[in-house]
Amino acid sequence: MSNSYAQKEENDNTFSDNRNKPEREEWLRDLGMGLFLHWSFDSQLGIVISHSMVGASPDYLNRFINELPKSFDPYKYDGYRMAMQAKLAGAKYICITAKHHSGFCMWDTKTTSLNIMNTAYQKDLLKEYVDGARKAGLAVGIYYSPEDFKFLYDNGITINRGIHNLGKEKEAAYNDLVRKQTNELFTNYGKIDMLFIDGNHKEACKDEAWKLQPDVVITRGAVNSPEQTIPGITTDKLWESNLTMGTQWQYKPTNDDLKSGTRLIEILIETRAKGGNLLLNVGPKPDGTIADPEERRLTEISAWHFINQEAIHNVRPWIVSNEENIWFTASKDRKTVYAMVTGLPDWGKGQRKEFILSSIKATPNTKISVLGHAGKVIEYASGKDAKSYFTQKENGLQVSVVSAQRIYNNNKWPNPLTIKLENVEPALIPPTLATMKAETSNKVILKGNLLNKGDAKTLQGCFEYRPYAGFVENLYFKEWKRTNTVNLDKIGEFIQTVDNLEKGKSYEFRFVIIGPNIAFYGERQQFSIK
Repeated sequence: MSNSYAQKEENDNTFSDNRNKPEREEWLRDLGMGLFLHWSFDSQLGIVISHSMVGASPDYLNRFINELPKSFDPYKYDGYRMAMQAKLAGAKYICITAKHHSGFCMWDTKTTSLNIMNTAYQKDLLKEYVDGARKAGLAVGIYYSPEDFKFLYDNGITINRGIHNLGKEKEAAYNDLVRKQTNELFTNYGKIDMLFIDGNHKEACKDEAWKLQPDVVITRGAVNSPEQTIPGITTDKLWESNLTMGTQWQYKPTNDDLKSGTRLIEILIETRAKGGNLLLNVGPKPDGTIADPEERRLTEISAWHFINQEAIHNVRPWIVSNEENIWFTASKDRKTVYAMVTGLPDWGKGQRKEFILSSIKATPNTKISVLGHAGKVIEYASGKDAKSYFTQKENGLQVSVVSAQRIYNNNKWPNPLTIKLENVEPALIPPTLATMKAETSNKVILKGNLLNKGDAKTLQGCFEYRPYAGFVENLYFKEWKRTNTVNLDKIGEFIQTVDNLEKGKSYEFRFVIIGPNIAFYGERQQFSIK
C-alpha cells in the first residue's frame, strides 16, 4: 500500500472502505452495548481530552507536553474491576483511548516518548486493561487517533484538527507513525476485537489493522458511528452510537450536567430498538477509578440490565422501533418481541396497567410475561393478581400487566418495564418515508417523501420540529411541536410551511406519517433561520 493517503474527511465520523467480515459485524451487533473509556494524562486537570492544545500558547504547550505527563499516576487502576463494573451494567465489550489526539500513548511504545512509561505510573496500562477485560469475559476494544498533536508540535505545524497538505515528506512520516503504532497495538496485545478510529489519516490505520488481524471489527472509520446522538430511523445493519453521560468525554469533576440513570437507560433502549449498538462513555479519574456520580449511574443501569438483559442482547429491530413511549426489540426470527415501556416513573409496585400494541398480532401459541417476575405473587399483597394477560382486538393487541417486582424499598422504581411477547407476528406492513432538506430562502418549507403506504388504507402526514439544542445537549430533550395533520391520498412529496420561527436559531425536524393506530417517523434534518 502506498505511503500516501487522500485526506478529504469532512468530520470524525467519515466512513468508507468497509472490509469488516459480515459475520463479525453480526457478532458485534449481538453484543449490543459497550463501555467507552476516555482517559489521558490531562484528566489530572478535569479538562477536555487533548483539545486544549488547539490554539494554545507556546508556554502552555511546553508545560502540557513536557511537565503534566510526569505527575500522571493512576495508582488505583484495576483493569479487571473496571471491566466487571462494565459487565454488570450490560456492556459486552469495552473500549479505551489507547491514544487520543494529543499523541499520548497508554502503552509501552517505541514510537514516541510521550507515553505511559514516562509518567509516575511507569507501567503499561494498556496491557493491564486488555488482561482485565479478558479476565472479565469482555470483548477487547481500542480507540486510536491517527491525528497526533505531538507530531504537529515536533514538526513546527500549528496544532489544529483535520490538518491536510503536510507535504510529501511529512505526510509519509505521519502515515509511517500511524502504521508503526497500529502494528504495536495489533501485535503486542493478542486479539483485538473492535477498533474505533477517530480523526484524519484513518486509512493507514485501517490497512494495518485488517492486515494483522482480519477478524477485528472497525466501527468508526468503516461503519456509521454517530456521536452524541441517535439516528431518527431504524437501520438493520451495524451502527454504533457513542455518547457521554454528561457533556465531556474525559473526567469532568465540576460544571457538568450528567444525564439521569433513567435517561441513559432510555437511550440504550432507543438505540437497540433502532438496530444500533450503544458505546456509553465514562471518564476515569486520574487515580484510575470511576468517579462516584458516573459509578452511581452505572449501578442504576446495572439493576435495570440485570432484570431486562434479554431484551438488549442478541436482538434485532421489530417492524417498528416504537409506538409512542413503548419501544421494541425482537428475536432474530421475530417470533418474540420485547416491549419496553418508558416514561412512566410513577408506575408503583402492585399497579396494573393496560396498553394497546398496534404492530403486534397474537397467534394461538402467544404467551406474555414481564421480564424479571414470575407473575405469581406481589410481596405484601396477598391474593392480588400478578398475572399478565392479552386480548387480540381490532385496533391491536391489548396487554394487561402489573409492575410487581420490588426493586427499591420505597417502591418508586422509575425505570422501564419490559413485556415479553412470545409466538407473535407482525400486525401490519409499515409505510416507508423520508425527511427531505428544508427550504429556507424566503420562508421555511419542510419537505417529506412518502415512498410507499405499506398496507394502510388511510394515512395522514405532518412534521414535528423543535429548536436544535446543540451537539452535546440534544439527547437531554425529547419534546417536539407538531404541525397540522393532512390526509395523504398518494405517495410522493409532501410539504408544509412553518411560520413564526426565531431568527438566528437552528431547528431540527422530521416527517411523520400517522396511520390508524400508530405513527411512523423519518430521519431528522436541520435548518437555520437567518
